[in-house]
Amino acid sequence: MADRREMWKELGMDVDTHDGLCAALPVAFGDVYLSQKNRPEGMAFWDFVVSDIHGIRPAELLEAQKEGRKVFGTFCVFVPDEIVVAANGIVTGLCGGSQFWVPDGEKVLPKSTCPLVKASVGARLGRTCPFFRIADMYVGETTCDGKKKAYEILGEDVPMYIMDLPQMKRECDMLKWKDEIVAFAKKVEEFTGNTITPEKLDEAIRLINNKRKALARVFEARKNPDNIPISGTDALLVTQIAFFDDPARCAEMCNKLADELEERNRQGVSVFEKGTKRIMITGTPMAIPNWKLHHIVETSGAAVVCEEMCTGTRYFENLVEEGLGTLDEQYMALSKRYMKNNCACFTPNPGRVEDILRLAKEYHVDGVIDVNLKFCCLYDTEGYSVERALKEAGIPVLGIETDYDDGDSEQLRTRIGAFVEMLG
Repeated sequence: MADRREMWKELGMDVDTHDGLCAALPVAFGDVYLSQKNRPEGMAFWDFVVSDIHGIRPAELLEAQKEGRKVFGTFCVFVPDEIVVAANGIVTGLCGGSQFWVPDGEKVLPKSTCPLVKASVGARLGRTCPFFRIADMYVGETTCDGKKKAYEILGEDVPMYIMDLPQMKRECDMLKWKDEIVAFAKKVEEFTGNTITPEKLDEAIRLINNKRKALARVFEARKNPDNIPISGTDALLVTQIAFFDDPARCAEMCNKLADELEERNRQGVSVFEKGTKRIMITGTPMAIPNWKLHHIVETSGAAVVCEEMCTGTRYFENLVEEGLGTLDEQYMALSKRYMKNNCACFTPNPGRVEDILRLAKEYHVDGVIDVNLKFCCLYDTEGYSVERALKEAGIPVLGIETDYDDGDSEQLRTRIGAFVEMLG
């Protein structure tokens, strides 16, 4: 791995503290990922990315900035990447999935705040995430109260743009979200100095659609009822990295991996023994490097075959209509696609329950684990409706609340082990 310390110093990072994260990550990655057997060869790319996760992509972003391009850091799947790409900008996800960042977040946020929000703020204020240091602008959205107030802190020394997401899905809300996209496009044009044209936006829509199609192919291979060609742990990593990677490269590597997985299905090459119970995980997103739950499930006698969450099917399902001739039509198409994300922030939200029941059939699952990050009242409250619907459908379900700390790992292992055993 290249020596990135000079780059990190130039970014104003706390390099000494960051070294602690760099030292811990390879051990955690080795324990979770490299201990797996019979992994697809295509996973070597994602192993390589993680080996230098705070170096490879940040270096690319810095080179792009030298060419005059702007980098936009985002927190959520509702921010339309297509708008930024159409203005020759770059989108990157932002750090927020490790207990390492939580203490710095708790210096300014209540302890009763969701760990994802605390970790994001801590990664920025602690100066231990290069993506937070590089981004020229942060783009937030009003999906939860914790993030809304955190944006006020994050926006103190970096330009912060917030998109006001409607809380319902009526026709007027679709139009309102379209207006928000139009306003965002104007801000991006102003910030980048580049004009968004119908031609550029259509090209961007096709690029991001191709990324979604490639991710969908990886997940499609997981639907095989007789074979499990990739672990859920590996599939989760692919999705997590997709938030940070160049979209064209992401599509290329996902398609190569999908080719291998499809061939594995044809040849009956599985990463689990025949008869292993198939689990779907639903609930709050799992930002990198939050691999705890998948690792516990897949070392407790079961396999994760699907994730109904933002770091799962919500990220790539549904395409934006292509080939539209005017910006007005394109903005409306973007609104319709993004409003199909069935986040727990909406009320009423029957679409998410319908998605879960549909995916449970498509992926031939034996049981569902509904996971909630502590203090996320949205998903915690919606868990009632989710678990009731699954029970009525005769699908076993286990509700879990956890955070990033490993202190509850053995308790979770006991509960998940008992759930898997109950599946027979």
